[in-house]
Amino acid sequence: ANEKVEALAKHAPRGSFPRGFSGQQVYWALVGVDGGSDSGLLSEDGALEIGKNGFSIEPVLVEQGKPVTWADVATAHTLRDGYLPIPSVTWKRNEVSLRVTAFGAGTRERSELVARYELRNDGDRARDLTFALTARPLQVDPPMQFLNAAGGVSPIHDLAWRGGALQVNGRIRVTLLRKPDAAFASTLQAGSIVAQLAAHALPKALASHGDAGFASGAALYRVHLAPHSSETFGLVAPLSGAAVLPGANGKPDAWMQREEDDVAAQWHAKLDRVALQLPASAPRIADTLRSSLAWILISRNGAELRPGTRSYDRSWIRDGAMMSDALLRLGDTEAAREYARWYAPFQFPDGKPPCCVDTRGADPTIENDSPGEFLHLIAQVWRYGGGREFLQAMWPHAQATVAYMQGQREFAACKDAKTKMFCGLLPASISHEGYSAHPEHSYWDDFWALTGYGDAVAIAKALGEDEDAVRYAKARDSFRHDLYASIRASVAAHRIDYIPGCAELGDFDATSTTIALEPGGELEHLQDELPHGLLDATFERYWKQSKARINGGDWKDYTPYEWRTVGVFARLGWRDRIPAMLDFFFAGIRPAGWNQWAEVVDRDPRKPRFIGDMPHAWVASDFIRSALDLFAYERRSEASLVLGAGIQPQWLDDGGVALRGLRTPYGALGYSVKRDGGKVIWTIDAGAHPPGGLFLTWPLSQAPGATTVNGKPAQWKGGMLRVNALPAEVTVKVTD
Repeated sequence: ANEKVEALAKHAPRGSFPRGFSGQQVYWALVGVDGGSDSGLLSEDGALEIGKNGFSIEPVLVEQGKPVTWADVATAHTLRDGYLPIPSVTWKRNEVSLRVTAFGAGTRERSELVARYELRNDGDRARDLTFALTARPLQVDPPMQFLNAAGGVSPIHDLAWRGGALQVNGRIRVTLLRKPDAAFASTLQAGSIVAQLAAHALPKALASHGDAGFASGAALYRVHLAPHSSETFGLVAPLSGAAVLPGANGKPDAWMQREEDDVAAQWHAKLDRVALQLPASAPRIADTLRSSLAWILISRNGAELRPGTRSYDRSWIRDGAMMSDALLRLGDTEAAREYARWYAPFQFPDGKPPCCVDTRGADPTIENDSPGEFLHLIAQVWRYGGGREFLQAMWPHAQATVAYMQGQREFAACKDAKTKMFCGLLPASISHEGYSAHPEHSYWDDFWALTGYGDAVAIAKALGEDEDAVRYAKARDSFRHDLYASIRASVAAHRIDYIPGCAELGDFDATSTTIALEPGGELEHLQDELPHGLLDATFERYWKQSKARINGGDWKDYTPYEWRTVGVFARLGWRDRIPAMLDFFFAGIRPAGWNQWAEVVDRDPRKPRFIGDMPHAWVASDFIRSALDLFAYERRSEASLVLGAGIQPQWLDDGGVALRGLRTPYGALGYSVKRDGGKVIWTIDAGAHPPGGLFLTWPLSQAPGATTVNGKPAQWKGGMLRVNALPAEVTVKVTD
């Protein structure tokens, strides 16, 4: 079916079919409610997909008998208030514009899509137009998408107009909020719907049937636009339960505005818990943080955190654990706790946490990152305020997980010279996608396991299970010893000067290695237990590759999971390298106004290819965690917080940085920092009190001068200043 439509599109005028069928990559935004079971997609060209893998409603204008489509206009893309998940597409052609805005309204149990179409004439003469809403058996999710559920054609066998309602395959799927002046139904055999709109005589049928699933139709509005005037149209499509519609006496325009305002207020309440103020010279970090949180929440199905709603419509514990970290730092403890409670019952009887869960239940595939990720999820929810009751409920799951990990360790490998490199590690697995063709002993798995062992110790201590805490600490230390011995052996065997991705191959994979630093917290151990400079050399190599790519070198594509490296750069003190990384990754947002990344970013934005879900919620979490690391990150080995490691000097000169309400395991953090003439001034709130103190990082190239903390002299050491008493005002003279 997809090949048939693509063949027709190839020989039809451009714009007759959606961009995704016409040899170009198309991008889209997710439209839905927090935790809803279904969602829509709004394409960058204004087409709205009605539910997962559903048909689409696509706007077309007709002026003087000529259709105006996405191919004939300039487009702009925005989110309401710069970051809310209420996307708009604006067409502009001469003095006429069409603004398409879509949002999800309602609750998990009863939700609907609402779309508003505002047609405007900004010229000095009147315009007579036909505005058409076409129903087409084509998804917004394009034919290049193939994983889990195929993109492209979404069969419509029967289509009928019943007054202002569109019936598709026997069900009312769309209600128009203004009765159309005309409507018709047809099939692809009569030509593309766009070509039919250009015909002198339109089809008269209000219902059509197509055995092949290519029924289509259009609702038409004859519009006289006076100079500098507008007309508004709208539709409602149920996602779950019955749709909420305006009453018989309600004015559709006012109803849609009230609905949108209510939805916007609900999203503000969820997304504005953490406030970040940056100057205009900084990238759009603050808005993108809040949008990314929204994309994670809309991508979930009830409590189930998912990386996507189409290609990745299932829950992986690795994605969920990392998304939960992002949720917790932005103040949504309940969503992370809800997810942990939902996932835990899927644990297998032998203690193995499943790698993923979908409608079929727990996946038995062995992916050995899962135990560490599950333990980390439990510990993080507790550390960020999940409550003792939660921890007690999770304790049997944690015990079983540690026992499973211990039982999996390859102690038999220690006796054979050929396998000694794997001594004490977890077995080879395919959890890392790079090893899906052949299982390998992935250090991604092992760093997650090491993280999990440490989290198990923390859980046991919190519950007063002292004997288990001691046992788990010994297991952690033993595992750490074996892991670092394996890395040293792999480095020597492969004669490499970087930390490899897996023991067997000696491959380079810095994005995978980031897990060792965050959430692993192994910075000091990496520096102390591996050959001198190996950690820096690993990310120096990544930086050189990135710099070549940034400067226009030979590259094809990348996955925005690489956002994790930005947080590592902050931890390594590479502040001056961060701006180039930010600029490069922000250039991968498509379209620019929607604050989102797909799973894959191609150098050629119009090259058609598989790009995974868009927005991709795991990528969103990688961005959130690394972006927040620029302003504050936890040093777990010392139970301290490090502030401002990624703040740029230019931002201080342009008005400074202010952060309020950032959640940490030690309370909510707030501070501001700015440059005032010859001084840099930090003002730190009283909220967060880590036992190991707060450490300020010096942001300027000039050395810090005389410093006071609450009026008392203080000294910087190694570019850091420790602050123990809060609230605090830190004043630093800037040397010439």
